[in-house]
Amino acid sequence: MAITFYKYQGTGNDFVMVDNRKHTFPTEDETLVKQLCDRRTGVGADGLILLQDHPDYDFEMLYYNADGRLGSMCGNGARCTVRFARQLGVIEDVACFLAADGEHQASVERDLIQLKMNDVRQVEQIGQDYFLNTGSPHYVRFVDDVQHLNVYEEGRAVRYNDRFAAEGTNVNFVERISEDEIFVRTYERGVEDETLSCGTGVTACALVAGLLGLHSPVKVKTLGGELEVSFEQNGDGFKYIFLNGPAKLVFSGSVALPQTQQL
Repeated sequence: MAITFYKYQGTGNDFVMVDNRKHTFPTEDETLVKQLCDRRTGVGADGLILLQDHPDYDFEMLYYNADGRLGSMCGNGARCTVRFARQLGVIEDVACFLAADGEHQASVERDLIQLKMNDVRQVEQIGQDYFLNTGSPHYVRFVDDVQHLNVYEEGRAVRYNDRFAAEGTNVNFVERISEDEIFVRTYERGVEDETLSCGTGVTACALVAGLLGLHSPVKVKTLGGELEVSFEQNGDGFKYIFLNGPAKLVFSGSVALPQTQQL
Protein backbone atom coordinates (compact mmCIF):
# COMPACT_ATOMS: atom_id res chain seq x y z
CA MET A 1 0.00 0.00 0.00
CA ALA A 2 1.22 3.51 -0.83
CA ILE A 3 0.18 6.80 0.74
CA THR A 4 -0.29 9.82 -1.50
CA PHE A 5 0.93 12.93 0.27
CA TYR A 6 1.30 16.63 -0.39
CA LYS A 7 4.05 18.77 1.12
CA TYR A 8 2.92 22.27 2.13
CA GLN A 9 4.67 25.10 3.91
CA GLY A 10 3.56 28.30 5.58
CA THR A 11 6.44 30.73 6.23
CA GLY A 12 8.82 27.79 6.41
CA ASN A 13 6.71 25.72 8.81
CA ASP A 14 6.26 22.55 6.73
CA PHE A 15 3.75 19.73 6.80
CA VAL A 16 2.98 16.39 5.21
CA MET A 17 -0.67 16.62 4.14
CA VAL A 18 -2.88 13.59 3.49
CA ASP A 19 -6.42 13.49 2.10
CA ASN A 20 -8.02 11.08 4.56
CA ARG A 21 -11.66 11.50 3.55
CA LYS A 22 -11.80 7.77 2.78
CA HIS A 23 -10.23 6.96 6.19
CA THR A 24 -7.41 4.86 4.76
CA PHE A 25 -4.62 6.33 6.90
CA PRO A 26 -3.76 4.34 10.07
CA THR A 27 -4.46 7.19 12.49
CA GLU A 28 -3.21 5.37 15.61
CA ASP A 29 0.21 4.59 14.13
CA GLU A 30 2.52 7.09 15.85
CA THR A 31 5.59 5.32 14.45
CA LEU A 32 4.40 5.85 10.88
CA VAL A 33 3.73 9.55 11.48
CA LYS A 34 7.16 9.99 13.05
CA GLN A 35 8.76 8.14 10.13
CA LEU A 36 7.03 10.29 7.51
CA CYS A 37 8.12 13.48 9.30
CA ASP A 38 11.75 12.36 9.63
CA ARG A 39 13.97 14.59 7.50
CA ARG A 40 16.55 11.87 6.83
CA THR A 41 14.51 8.72 6.28
CA GLY A 42 11.06 10.08 5.45
CA VAL A 43 9.38 12.93 3.60
CA GLY A 44 10.47 15.43 6.24
CA ALA A 45 8.19 17.91 8.03
CA ASP A 46 7.42 19.71 11.27
CA GLY A 47 4.15 17.79 11.46
CA LEU A 48 1.57 15.69 9.61
CA ILE A 49 -1.99 16.78 8.89
CA LEU A 50 -4.99 14.69 7.85
CA LEU A 51 -7.90 16.36 6.09
CA GLN A 52 -11.09 14.47 6.94
CA ASP A 53 -14.82 14.79 6.33
CA HIS A 54 -17.05 16.07 9.12
CA PRO A 55 -20.86 16.12 9.08
CA ASP A 56 -21.09 19.65 10.51
CA TYR A 57 -18.13 21.39 8.86
CA ASP A 58 -16.43 21.75 5.51
CA PHE A 59 -13.69 19.47 6.85
CA GLU A 60 -11.83 18.42 9.95
CA MET A 61 -8.10 19.00 10.44
CA LEU A 62 -6.25 16.35 12.44
CA TYR A 63 -2.73 17.49 13.35
CA TYR A 64 0.18 15.32 14.51
CA ASN A 65 3.47 16.61 15.87
CA ALA A 66 6.69 15.35 14.30
CA ASP A 67 7.13 13.02 17.29
CA GLY A 68 4.06 11.09 16.08
CA ARG A 69 1.64 12.27 18.75
CA LEU A 70 -1.62 14.09 18.21
CA GLY A 71 -1.01 17.81 18.63
CA SER A 72 -2.99 20.87 19.61
CA MET A 73 -3.95 23.72 17.27
CA CYS A 74 -1.39 24.64 14.60
CA GLY A 75 -1.92 28.04 12.97
CA ASN A 76 0.43 27.64 10.02
CA GLY A 77 -0.80 24.08 9.55
CA ALA A 78 -4.40 25.28 9.53
CA ARG A 79 -3.66 27.82 6.81
CA CYS A 80 -1.95 25.08 4.78
CA THR A 81 -4.95 22.81 5.31
CA VAL A 82 -7.29 25.49 3.99
CA ARG A 83 -5.12 25.83 0.89
CA PHE A 84 -5.10 22.02 0.55
CA ALA A 85 -8.89 21.87 0.88
CA ARG A 86 -9.23 24.42 -1.89
CA GLN A 87 -6.86 22.40 -4.10
CA LEU A 88 -8.98 19.29 -3.52
CA GLY A 89 -12.20 21.17 -4.34
CA VAL A 90 -13.57 20.76 -0.82
CA ILE A 91 -14.00 24.54 -0.48
CA GLU A 92 -13.84 27.58 -2.72
CA ASP A 93 -12.78 30.85 -1.08
CA VAL A 94 -14.16 30.47 2.45
CA ALA A 95 -14.08 27.65 4.97
CA CYS A 96 -15.55 26.67 8.30
CA PHE A 97 -13.65 23.74 9.76
CA LEU A 98 -12.93 21.84 12.94
CA ALA A 99 -9.48 21.71 14.56
CA ALA A 100 -8.16 20.50 17.90
CA ASP A 101 -9.32 23.66 19.71
CA GLY A 102 -12.73 23.88 18.06
CA GLU A 103 -14.31 25.72 15.14
CA HIS A 104 -12.37 28.06 12.85
CA GLN A 105 -13.24 30.21 9.86
CA ALA A 106 -10.84 31.11 7.06
CA SER A 107 -10.77 32.84 3.71
CA VAL A 108 -8.52 32.56 0.68
CA GLU A 109 -7.32 35.85 -0.76
CA ARG A 110 -4.97 35.17 -3.70
CA ASP A 111 -1.68 34.03 -2.15
CA LEU A 112 -2.78 34.65 1.44
CA ILE A 113 -4.93 32.72 3.88
CA GLN A 114 -6.73 34.67 6.59
CA LEU A 115 -7.46 32.44 9.58
CA LYS A 116 -9.72 33.37 12.48
CA MET A 117 -8.24 32.20 15.77
CA ASN A 118 -10.25 31.53 18.90
CA ASP A 119 -10.62 34.19 21.60
CA VAL A 120 -7.93 34.44 24.25
CA ARG A 121 -9.48 35.10 27.65
CA GLN A 122 -6.42 35.83 29.74
CA VAL A 123 -2.68 36.39 29.65
CA GLU A 124 -0.60 35.37 32.65
CA GLN A 125 2.49 37.36 33.56
CA ILE A 126 5.42 35.33 34.92
CA GLY A 127 8.08 37.76 36.11
CA GLN A 128 8.98 39.73 32.97
CA ASP A 129 7.58 36.98 30.71
CA TYR A 130 4.07 35.92 29.66
CA PHE A 131 2.06 32.73 29.22
CA LEU A 132 -1.13 32.29 27.20
CA ASN A 133 -3.02 29.77 25.10
CA THR A 134 -3.81 30.55 21.46
CA GLY A 135 -5.00 27.02 20.70
CA SER A 136 -1.62 25.78 21.91
CA PRO A 137 0.25 26.89 25.06
CA HIS A 138 2.86 29.59 24.53
CA TYR A 139 5.51 31.16 26.74
CA VAL A 140 6.60 34.60 25.51
CA ARG A 141 9.84 36.37 26.41
CA PHE A 142 11.00 39.70 25.01
CA VAL A 143 14.74 39.97 24.30
CA ASP A 144 17.12 42.60 22.88
CA ASP A 145 18.82 40.56 20.14
CA VAL A 146 16.70 37.62 19.01
CA GLN A 147 18.79 37.03 15.87
CA HIS A 148 21.79 35.82 17.88
CA LEU A 149 19.91 34.02 20.67
CA ASN A 150 20.46 30.29 21.19
CA VAL A 151 16.76 29.43 20.83
CA TYR A 152 17.30 25.69 21.21
CA GLU A 153 19.04 25.94 24.58
CA GLU A 154 16.99 28.82 25.98
CA GLY A 155 13.72 27.35 24.76
CA ARG A 156 14.47 23.87 26.01
CA ALA A 157 15.27 25.24 29.47
CA VAL A 158 11.77 26.71 29.75
CA ARG A 159 9.95 23.84 28.02
CA TYR A 160 11.42 21.31 30.48
CA ASN A 161 11.34 23.38 33.68
CA ASP A 162 9.36 22.22 36.70
CA ARG A 163 6.13 23.90 35.64
CA PHE A 164 6.00 22.85 31.99
CA ALA A 165 7.91 19.56 31.76
CA ALA A 166 4.87 17.29 32.07
CA GLU A 167 2.64 18.73 29.32
CA GLY A 168 5.18 20.97 27.61
CA THR A 169 4.89 24.45 26.19
CA ASN A 170 6.10 26.25 23.11
CA VAL A 171 8.61 28.97 23.89
CA ASN A 172 8.82 32.22 21.93
CA PHE A 173 11.50 34.88 21.93
CA VAL A 174 10.48 38.30 20.65
CA GLU A 175 12.27 41.48 19.66
CA ARG A 176 10.39 44.69 18.92
CA ILE A 177 11.88 46.09 15.72
CA SER A 178 9.54 49.02 14.98
CA GLU A 179 6.30 50.66 16.11
CA ASP A 180 4.22 47.99 14.38
CA GLU A 181 6.56 45.02 13.85
CA ILE A 182 8.16 42.28 15.92
CA PHE A 183 10.67 39.52 15.17
CA VAL A 184 9.76 36.10 16.61
CA ARG A 185 11.70 32.85 16.96
CA THR A 186 10.05 29.76 18.47
CA TYR A 187 11.06 26.50 20.12
CA GLU A 188 8.20 24.06 19.49
CA ARG A 189 7.24 21.16 21.70
CA GLY A 190 6.60 17.98 19.72
CA VAL A 191 9.29 19.03 17.28
CA GLU A 192 11.64 19.66 20.24
CA ASP A 193 13.63 22.20 18.27
CA GLU A 194 13.31 25.61 16.70
CA THR A 195 11.04 25.85 13.66
CA LEU A 196 11.21 28.55 11.01
CA SER A 197 7.79 29.82 12.06
CA CYS A 198 4.92 28.97 14.40
CA GLY A 199 1.45 30.35 13.70
CA THR A 200 -0.03 30.05 17.18
CA GLY A 201 3.28 31.35 18.56
CA VAL A 202 3.29 34.37 16.27
CA THR A 203 -0.29 35.04 17.35
CA ALA A 204 0.63 34.80 21.04
CA CYS A 205 3.56 37.18 20.61
CA ALA A 206 1.46 39.72 18.70
CA LEU A 207 -1.16 39.71 21.46
CA VAL A 208 1.45 40.26 24.16
CA ALA A 209 2.92 43.04 22.01
CA GLY A 210 -0.57 44.53 21.99
CA LEU A 211 -0.60 44.51 25.78
CA LEU A 212 2.71 46.37 25.67
CA GLY A 213 1.46 49.11 23.40
CA LEU A 214 1.64 47.94 19.77
CA HIS A 215 -1.52 48.55 17.79
CA SER A 216 -3.36 46.03 15.62
CA PRO A 217 -2.44 44.82 13.07
CA VAL A 218 1.00 43.70 14.19
CA LYS A 219 3.49 42.67 11.52
CA VAL A 220 5.57 39.64 12.46
CA LYS A 221 8.92 38.67 11.00
CA THR A 222 10.03 35.03 11.34
CA LEU A 223 12.99 33.13 9.94
CA GLY A 224 10.62 31.64 7.35
CA GLY A 225 8.79 34.78 6.24
CA GLU A 226 6.30 37.42 7.29
CA LEU A 227 2.87 37.17 8.89
CA GLU A 228 0.33 39.64 10.23
CA VAL A 229 -1.94 39.39 13.27
CA SER A 230 -4.97 41.59 13.89
CA PHE A 231 -7.06 41.63 17.07
CA GLU A 232 -9.30 43.56 19.42
CA GLN A 233 -8.50 43.77 23.11
CA ASN A 234 -11.35 42.57 25.30
CA GLY A 235 -10.70 43.42 28.95
CA ASP A 236 -7.89 41.12 30.03
CA GLY A 237 -8.16 39.08 26.85
CA PHE A 238 -8.57 39.36 23.07
CA LYS A 239 -11.24 38.70 20.44
CA TYR A 240 -11.54 38.92 16.64
CA ILE A 241 -8.04 37.50 16.28
CA PHE A 242 -6.90 36.86 12.70
CA LEU A 243 -3.64 35.29 11.48
CA ASN A 244 -2.86 36.30 7.92
CA GLY A 245 -0.08 34.79 5.79
CA PRO A 246 0.91 32.56 2.87
CA ALA A 247 0.45 28.81 2.47
CA LYS A 248 2.04 27.05 -0.49
CA LEU A 249 2.23 23.62 -2.08
CA VAL A 250 5.86 22.48 -2.32
CA PHE A 251 5.51 19.08 -3.98
CA SER A 252 3.45 15.88 -3.93
CA GLY A 253 4.29 12.21 -4.16
CA SER A 254 3.63 8.79 -2.73
CA VAL A 255 5.42 6.67 -0.18
CA ALA A 256 5.05 2.94 0.38
CA LEU A 257 4.07 1.70 3.79
CA PRO A 258 6.41 -0.86 5.36
CA GLN A 259 4.95 -4.37 5.11
CA THR A 260 4.21 -4.51 8.84
CA GLN A 261 2.19 -1.27 8.63
CA GLN A 262 0.06 -2.09 5.61
CA LEU A 263 -3.65 -2.37 6.24
